Amino acid sequence: MGFVRRTVPPTLLSCLLLAGCSSGSQSGSSASGKGGTPAAGPSGTGASVGAAGIPVGEGPQKTYTVQRQPAAGSCRYRYEKGEPLEDTSCTPGTTSPAVTQATLASTICRSGGYTKGIRPPESVTGPEKHANAASYGYTGHLGDAEYDHLISLELGGDPNDARNLWVEPPDPGHKPGSGVNNKKAPVETKLHTAVCSGKATLHAAQQAIVTDWTTALSQLGLG
Repeated sequence: MGFVRRTVPPTLLSCLLLAGCSSGSQSGSSASGKGGTPAAGPSGTGASVGAAGIPVGEGPQKTYTVQRQPAAGSCRYRYEKGEPLEDTSCTPGTTSPAVTQATLASTICRSGGYTKGIRPPESVTGPEKHANAASYGYTGHLGDAEYDHLISLELGGDPNDARNLWVEPPDPGHKPGSGVNNKKAPVETKLHTAVCSGKATLHAAQQAIVTDWTTALSQLGLG
């Protein structure tokens, strides 16, 4: 049998010499058993990281748009003594650039409140919640689950960054169909009070909540 000589196309040869064109069939992200697909931040968001080592989002907007969520089934809940915790790959938390230690008095600690004026409308969060439920594989009653800001708005969390929002399942023992019920909200309120009274810094409170909301108060010596 004669030897058949094949010529390598110039484009393929140059690609090989440059050590690797990526195959169109390869995924842009890897999945592990413990982490999901990282959520994409709002359009135009860079990889900005704040002083607490937490990503910084775009902050309050005049008009919010529905944000893309992680791929369906790519996020995994964690549990601490039965309480649900977020997937840190999908939901690492993001802060608002408008809220800093220097701006507390004019933002989250101001008289008259702050969060109502920056909260995205349900027309935006509704579709996001449904998509995020698919990301986490949540199959319970959506009315029992909160579309929760990991770093709450009252702690300077970004209002509509996909990395700061997750479908939080109800607490253990919750009666299906009875509405949202979780123990994270009182923790956020106590942290907010501590920040505004000077008992804790903003960065410390934000770091504690993203590390593990179930231990955030004890981490800061607040309960």
